[in-house]
Amino acid sequence: MKRTFQFLAFLSLILGLIFTSCVSNKKFMASEARVDKLQKDNANTLGLLNDCNTQVKILTDDKTSLKNENALVQNSLKALSTESKMTIADQAKRLKTFQDMIQAQKDVMAKLKNSIADALMNYKTDELSVYIKDGNVYVSLEEKLLFKSGSDVVDPKGKEALKTLANVLNSTKDVTVMIEGHTDNVPIKTKQFKDNWDLSTARATSILRILTTDYGFDSNRITASGRGQFHPVKTNETTEGRAANRRTEIILSPDLNELYKLLYQ
Repeated sequence: MKRTFQFLAFLSLILGLIFTSCVSNKKFMASEARVDKLQKDNANTLGLLNDCNTQVKILTDDKTSLKNENALVQNSLKALSTESKMTIADQAKRLKTFQDMIQAQKDVMAKLKNSIADALMNYKTDELSVYIKDGNVYVSLEEKLLFKSGSDVVDPKGKEALKTLANVLNSTKDVTVMIEGHTDNVPIKTKQFKDNWDLSTARATSILRILTTDYGFDSNRITASGRGQFHPVKTNETTEGRAANRRTEIILSPDLNELYKLLYQ
């Protein structure tokens, strides 16, 4: 009986130790898990803190950069404002000079138009006309004053008109001359001219030679071109319209070199 009691007491002791050992081991493992979690949380917190510090540095740098850029913009605006104030007066002066030069050119061309119209006043309106268009003086000479049909040889009466015109032009400086030949749309094909373009060019060249060779106009100030039937002033469906289209235009233009210099300086 006594041995049985001793055995039971020993067994209870052993079981108590085992139970206590299990409980302690579970507590240790739980504690170890908590420590591991705390370490991970601490690492995450440190990472977040580093990220925050980095963002703060970036924002600080951006603020400094923005401040510098703003100062640069303000300085640029001040400089531009000062420059603009200086330029406004210069531009106003330049514009006034430009307007004065344009008006002077208009006055010159108006005077030239009147001089030519007065010099050619003995010719009929169906033979020639003088007018201003787009700032240029046009002297439009009809075919019947200058040429026989299909010919580029200037008639004596036409030469007299050109001589009168040359006298006015030779006394006028700073004016360039363009001679343009025009025809109607009736086809032409001869041994000398294969089409209206040929004829119109030959007629313009004939007048150019008379003005320069016979009447002494400056060759450096004159040009000839043929425009054929492509720039009519009236319809080609009527006899009167075709007659009006068969013409030679002498276009007098002011010298614009000084205006261009002022415009692009």
